Amino acid sequence: MPWYLYLALKQLFPTGKRFPFFTAISMLGVALGVALLIISTSVMGGFGHEIRRMIVEVQGDVQVRANGLMQDPAGLQARILKVPGVIATTPFAEGVVMLQHQDKPAFPAIQGVDVNRVSRVVPLDYYVRIGSLNQLDDDSIILSAQLAYSLGARMGSTVEIYSPLLLEKLKNDEVMLPRSLTVAGIFEVGHQQLDSSTVIVTLRTMQDLYGLGRSVHGINVKIQNGLDADVAAARINAALPPDSGARARSWIEANEDFLFVLSLEKNMIFFLLTFIIVVAAFSVTSSLLISVVRKTREIGLLGALGGKPRHVAACFCFQGLFIGVAGTALGLVLGFSALWLRNDMVAFFTKLTGSQEVLARFYQFSRLPAYTATSDVVMIVVCSIVISTLAGLLPAWRAARLKPVEALRSE
Repeated sequence: MPWYLYLALKQLFPTGKRFPFFTAISMLGVALGVALLIISTSVMGGFGHEIRRMIVEVQGDVQVRANGLMQDPAGLQARILKVPGVIATTPFAEGVVMLQHQDKPAFPAIQGVDVNRVSRVVPLDYYVRIGSLNQLDDDSIILSAQLAYSLGARMGSTVEIYSPLLLEKLKNDEVMLPRSLTVAGIFEVGHQQLDSSTVIVTLRTMQDLYGLGRSVHGINVKIQNGLDADVAAARINAALPPDSGARARSWIEANEDFLFVLSLEKNMIFFLLTFIIVVAAFSVTSSLLISVVRKTREIGLLGALGGKPRHVAACFCFQGLFIGVAGTALGLVLGFSALWLRNDMVAFFTKLTGSQEVLARFYQFSRLPAYTATSDVVMIVVCSIVISTLAGLLPAWRAARLKPVEALRSE
């Protein structure tokens, strides 16, 4: 081992001291910064990952819509299925209705699905907690969990649906009675907004409620794993007839603005929390500068014995590097440990403050999600080690500039 590296380790861990206070405090400062970066980026990444997953599982990889109604959904599906990479398609119709049960009204979003095809594109049956998607028919309905709870509805309950078509009938002095449907299931996705304001009926029921005839509002498409959604959307657009007015959009394009905001928030949090490591680096610089001042005569003696300035500088640079590496490792352990216990800590905090419903109400998730991307971890590790190493440059430069004769005269 080169003498300057050995000397750097001896300065960090002096002989006879079980607890080197300077070294421990410096590493702890870097570790806390790394831990906070790991926690914040993972939690923000978790929100983004969960939202992306829900978008794909609810809407499909690609969604085909028209300016108006799709008059020939069967013909369009036949064309889309011939596109390379497309696995399955399913039509849908959507809107908003008034739902009533025991004089309790609600205004949920309603979606009509083809029961025989929907499971090939979106795993809707996976989210049905009570009942089954197979039990859904033209006289039944599936409610989201929070909506069912707020209405007091359960399996076998009867609910009444008032559609916008009722108002159109009234304008023409026609009477249209509300549609009575039996609750055949309750589903829960895990996203509070979806779980509190969504109902599912068969496609035929939705077409009757809105007077669509055989038309639909769109077609959801599932593509092969590994195929880029934008590429698949471009292929589908090339296969659609020009006079259909239909256009395919990938889930990325359809939610481009929202995904950009998520990415911007994550990057801003990363940028701001990086300053914690910068502050820790300044404390490392300050401590190393004090060490240079206190060891001025020793540094002069090293020069007198033949030590080159670059070797003296390397001694202090290596101290910053070691603090950065050790602090980063400790920070990774602290960060991933906190992520492992995140839901327990959040549950304890919300119980302590009496705000158990705040997380679900404002952040739209039942549990605090976390997703750690490898690229984020690599960036955090590199930034932490580089900043800590740079923290040793100023003390190293000052030590390298000391002339042996002047340093030995120092008091």
